[in-house]
Amino acid sequence: MDLRSEQLADGVEKISLVGRMDSIGGHDIDLRFAALVATRKLLAVVDMSEVSFLASIGIRTLVINARAQSSRGGVMALANPQPLVAEVLKMAGIDTIIPVYPDVDTACSALMAAAESR
Repeated sequence: MDLRSEQLADGVEKISLVGRMDSIGGHDIDLRFAALVATRKLLAVVDMSEVSFLASIGIRTLVINARAQSSRGGVMALANPQPLVAEVLKMAGIDTIIPVYPDVDTACSALMAAAESR
């Protein structure tokens, strides 16, 4: 599992996850992901387009860090999950905890709107 981060022009941080978020992949990125997301206030879009599999440990990583971001006054959203991953997110009810958008641009717009309304 790999993780890349880039600052977008709108002040949104895009975090791209690549690989399988199973027990091995989730463990590989857990600390780096938390260091990026949970330690400071952000508008964070997690690009899931290259995540091919999502297990419970991956869901746990996403939820814990989204809650940490929320407690800091920031917002985290998921973008562009592959169909299998999107189905797992929906079946687990994660889409009711963390907003899921069809693409990064839509997620960025929604995060900026949410930040302005706070």
